[in-house]
Amino acid sequence: MDKRGFLQACAATTLGAVASHLAHAQAPVSAAAAAAAVVGPRHTLSGTNSEGKPVALADFSGKVCLVSFFTAGCALCTNELRLMREFYAANRQRDFVLLGVNMDEKNADFMQYIELLKVSVPAEQRFPIAWRNAGGHQDSFGAITRRPTHYVLNRQHQQVLRREGNFQPADWDDLWASLA
Repeated sequence: MDKRGFLQACAATTLGAVASHLAHAQAPVSAAAAAAAVVGPRHTLSGTNSEGKPVALADFSGKVCLVSFFTAGCALCTNELRLMREFYAANRQRDFVLLGVNMDEKNADFMQYIELLKVSVPAEQRFPIAWRNAGGHQDSFGAITRRPTHYVLNRQHQQVLRREGNFQPADWDDLWASLA
């Protein structure tokens, strides 16, 4: 049994014991069912990209979304976004979208980042990016205090994960499984 299977079995056993103790007639709850039942708020986002065109989370209705908040000068963000671009390119045909939200204070920094992407990132790895400080930008994600901060949203755009800093190996596994 692999590590992930072992942990799921342990969680299922623990949940089963608690459930039977609280309600003898109830069947044990699996770890996967317990995890699926925990969803956060339904998020919204509307703003503009570097060309002034609208970018809205609603445009990706029915798709699993990874929303990543970052700044151009953040080395950790740069590495995370490289990995996410690769995942996006491999999975965008599976009802998946990666949406970046740049949090640079100055528009010039945001635009310089966009120009750098145009010459350094293959077209198939480019994803929509909104500038959070643009006039008219609105989202329901609240204060972002650490960069990068990532949100995985299910097909109804309900939050199923918030990760500050590096995406963890299990996060990638869960994201992959959510596309099935």
